[in-house]
Amino acid sequence: MKVVIVEDHPLVRTGLRTSLQSIGFDVVGEAEDGEAAIALVRALLPDLAVVDLGLPGRSGLAVVRELKAEASPPRIVVLTMREGEADVLEAVASGVDGYCVKSSGGDVVMDAVRTVAAGGAYFDPKIAHVVLGRLTVAPLRDESAGLTARELAVLRMIADGKGNAEIARTLAVPLGTVKADISDLMRKLGAADRANAAVIALRHGYL
Repeated sequence: MKVVIVEDHPLVRTGLRTSLQSIGFDVVGEAEDGEAAIALVRALLPDLAVVDLGLPGRSGLAVVRELKAEASPPRIVVLTMREGEADVLEAVASGVDGYCVKSSGGDVVMDAVRTVAAGGAYFDPKIAHVVLGRLTVAPLRDESAGLTARELAVLRMIADGKGNAEIARTLAVPLGTVKADISDLMRKLGAADRANAAVIALRHGYL
């Protein structure tokens, strides 16, 4: 999978390139500002872009919006120092597929890239609560995910931050049943963890 890095700090770019290559990604280009990033993505057509929000010139969010408007947009993981609610929600609204903060470990960033590259969504545990806080409990649009009625109920309670024991009590089912339902949910949604499952459900209109 071809990846482009958009980051204005050379040391960060070097670290990202080394880490991405070590887990099998092909880093085909790097850009240090917004204008260069857009030109690079249009020329190289990468599958995925890792984008900093604090870019000189055109902002990272402007870059995300423009890239997502392309005919064949890349999947995008934001890597930034910004952890504020406004920045996170604006990035989600702009169409990012993943959001990581630089204060997290490198493993978090690589997990995000793997998940997004595989077609999922990933939000750093440090900011996931911002996204989850905007989840609603509206019905599914359709049955395309193949979720059962109980799995839907479990998913909604996961989005509300309820633990397994509370879910079991609410549904009046054994704890083992809840664990099995959550395992099935993760598989059907292609989610890495509970927060990721809730975010995927939000992004695809399942909640």
